[in-house]
Amino acid sequence: MGMTRPQERSEGRGQPSGVWKREALRGPGAQQKSEQAGRSPEPHAWLVRLSVLPSGDWLGVGGEGGGIERRPMSCSAGKAELATCGWVIERGQFLIHHPTGLEAEKDGVPVFKFSRWRAKGQALPEVVAKYQALGAELNVLPFCSQFIPMEIINAPRHGSIIYHPSLLPRHRGASAINWTLIHGDKKGGFSIFWADDGLDTGDLLLQKECEVLPDDTVSTLYNRFLFPEGIKGMVQAVRLIAEGKAPRLPQPEEGATYEGIQKKETAKIDWDQPAEAIHNWIRGNDKVPGAWTEACEPLQKLTFFNSTLNTSGLVPEGDALPIPGAHRPGVVTKAGLILFGNDDKMLLVKNIQLEDGKMILASNFFKGAASSALELTEAELVTAEAVRSAWQRILPNVLEVEDSTDFFKSGAASVDVVRLVEEVKELCDGLELENEDVYMATTFGDFIQLLVRKLRGDDEEGECSIDYVEMAVNKRTLHMPHQLFIGGAFVDADGAKTYETINPTDGSVICRVSLAQVTDVDKAVAAAKDAFENGRWGKISARDRGRLLYRLADLMEQHQEELATIEALDAGAVYTLALKTHVGMSIQTFRYFAGWCDKIQGSTIPINQARPNRNLTLTRKEPVGVCGIIIPWNYPLMMLSWKTAACLAAGNTVVIKPAQVTPLTALKFAELTLKAGIPKGVVNVLPGSGSLIGQRLSDHPDVRKIGFTGSTEVGKHIMKSCAISNVKKVSLELGGKSPLIIFADCDLNKAVQMGMSSVFFNKGENCIAAGRLFVEDSIHDEFVRRVVQEVRKMKVGNPLDRDTDHGPQNHHAHLMKLMEYCQCGVKEGATLVCGGNQIPRPGFFFEPTVFTDVEDHMFIAKEESFGPVMIISRFADGDVDAVLSRANATEFGLASGVFTRDINKALYVSDKLQAGTVFVNTYNKTDVAAPFGGFKQSGFGKDLGEAALNEYLRVKTVTFEY
Repeated sequence: MGMTRPQERSEGRGQPSGVWKREALRGPGAQQKSEQAGRSPEPHAWLVRLSVLPSGDWLGVGGEGGGIERRPMSCSAGKAELATCGWVIERGQFLIHHPTGLEAEKDGVPVFKFSRWRAKGQALPEVVAKYQALGAELNVLPFCSQFIPMEIINAPRHGSIIYHPSLLPRHRGASAINWTLIHGDKKGGFSIFWADDGLDTGDLLLQKECEVLPDDTVSTLYNRFLFPEGIKGMVQAVRLIAEGKAPRLPQPEEGATYEGIQKKETAKIDWDQPAEAIHNWIRGNDKVPGAWTEACEPLQKLTFFNSTLNTSGLVPEGDALPIPGAHRPGVVTKAGLILFGNDDKMLLVKNIQLEDGKMILASNFFKGAASSALELTEAELVTAEAVRSAWQRILPNVLEVEDSTDFFKSGAASVDVVRLVEEVKELCDGLELENEDVYMATTFGDFIQLLVRKLRGDDEEGECSIDYVEMAVNKRTLHMPHQLFIGGAFVDADGAKTYETINPTDGSVICRVSLAQVTDVDKAVAAAKDAFENGRWGKISARDRGRLLYRLADLMEQHQEELATIEALDAGAVYTLALKTHVGMSIQTFRYFAGWCDKIQGSTIPINQARPNRNLTLTRKEPVGVCGIIIPWNYPLMMLSWKTAACLAAGNTVVIKPAQVTPLTALKFAELTLKAGIPKGVVNVLPGSGSLIGQRLSDHPDVRKIGFTGSTEVGKHIMKSCAISNVKKVSLELGGKSPLIIFADCDLNKAVQMGMSSVFFNKGENCIAAGRLFVEDSIHDEFVRRVVQEVRKMKVGNPLDRDTDHGPQNHHAHLMKLMEYCQCGVKEGATLVCGGNQIPRPGFFFEPTVFTDVEDHMFIAKEESFGPVMIISRFADGDVDAVLSRANATEFGLASGVFTRDINKALYVSDKLQAGTVFVNTYNKTDVAAPFGGFKQSGFGKDLGEAALNEYLRVKTVTFEY
């Protein structure tokens, strides 16, 4: 990029005309001074040899007087690299080699393309003359200054500065990014230096560094830091020069390295090194030139991409892949190709390029071609012909595109991949392919098959690209995703941060799970917003949406035992209960709301007519947009389903934050959404801290609804954040202290049975658990005697054992709170009849506990334990109103119950109880069709039933006049 001195140009000499206001470049007053001096301000010219920002971005440019003008770029394409011979572009505009060179010329921007700068080592005079005519004050170049003659380098008053993608003097040379990764550098970055006649040896002007992540490739490092920050760094460098503040710091020779250009022939993998070094070699050559090896019998050349050292939970079981020279054969697993270093440690490769150039999933290496070819419908045949025409436009040298035509063998380059993806997006109603899709289906016939599968929603890509943790449990092998789920893909958290999720049965680590960061929330919300506004989800019919949710419910049912086992493993849920409730009710919920999808409708309303004309008013129920759903740890899958099913049925997209201690069923659910064909971005799952991820969701300006289940304290904070951020819609299911009133005229056997269930169901980790039992005085002692008798029969143990009644508490911190809760009850004078202690065994087991003689002022009478603790208080015989007053003397109002044979009493009490749900002669009887939610500080809004849909809809009124 060259800063030029204004010069006279006349249209008669074929030069462009035009006037810039020099104050834009030199600051206020410059125009006046210029006119007083009798000079006419003229265009600046720029010599550009660097990657170009996408259309609409801005770049600050320094002028002669040190002022900065910010101008939008004229290019309409994305970032690309210019030919090394260079381009000269006038008026501060920026040009891309192809196809925007033509566009620049259409805009009247002169373009000079030099086929070469030198001949026989000497600079070409005509090229030098054309350059010198620009009067450049500064050249700005990336890389490869050795291609530019020194007559050009030294010509400007300020000389030339160069961008280089390493922290010089380390990694001089043209493959600096590759070698940063190959050497396993923990820090990377770029340098801007003053050009001299050496190779990347000039004095330093500025440097910026970044962390190199464990699985970075050339592309990710470039796109995340080197490109965007490099542009900013170059702007800063030009400003420093314009202001006369640019330093010249000699490069130290200590630590200097020079490595040659990475080429395909030099990228062969050396297997006699540790796994980390092999991983670094593969990622350092990803995507170009590609690290390769010879493997199989007979030998074939395989190139490896998408390598990771994150092999936690992977078991090297699968088909052996013989690799000459390797420490051990590779193993093709469902997760990909496992390779071994000479230290016997593993790395995982997820993509393989075959000798014919076709890219495949490593997990599919030994699989044959895709099953039978799809038979295309008439509409799909029309689409196929439109795509064929797109191929023909991209491949002009091909006379006719046939099914066997290979995209890359016909001359396509990487830029053509981007063009094809964009063409398909326009032709196929916004369908978004990945670049990898083109590499994996290189012939036209294969590409159409892939495209149609994606359009039908049954391409099964989710099943093939998941890094599972595999574990043999409960006479089955679990396949558990452990990464974040964003935009239809399982990905590592920003910074590759992870945490351990714990098995509450024995306190052991199940696996490491990606720990979402604030930046991951932004990515997930962006994916959800794009899916809502531009994706297929918002364009399919409501009936098709219901069909996808039915398919999801069917898949959940097919995986019911696996989901229940994961719930037992991660949450301590008793397996048999998990089958019936945690998972069983989740399936029912999705089926129920799938049926609602095409029954969401508005109404017509008679209004006063605007006589003599007439009016028609109607209402429409519309989805609100991106929803954030924050899930508790007691019913990880069921609470997710209660909210997500209604949310999706209404047509929204969602970002789900499962509880940090119980993320695994949510991630398995995400996998099933892929298999069901739910479009990318519609469902996103972010395990992580509530204070970080939940807070960001509540604050995010693009989230339009929050659904939260959790504590009242956190609910209040979320409500405040929702109000301050963008007044987003919110529904809250919060804490409870549900009263259960047992009258003397009840069926005592049933009251004991249901009273036990009301407290000890799901280990007491139940939002509607009876937090306090009021037992009429005349049956109190007998009730307590029978309850204690039943408690002592309960089997506490491994939740996977079929005869277990009571499993471990969810996590250690909760166990400690239960201990403190019971100690407080004893201290205040309540009678501890049984339990109250941790069970002396591995894991987080707590004894089922019964307190009596609990008075209204006591802590345990007012606060919920959220555990297996029964709180029993007496009330005087016949004193209905008094016990009602005591039952309602709480700020909570989630649920309540009454046991009596007197129908009049039951109706009276149910009318007076201040709670969102009242159970009569039963308890815990919830159903997907019945609305569920609390009063007072137990929250507002409903889950389940038709009422839940309204939480995720907005009503629009439309009035016509005719």
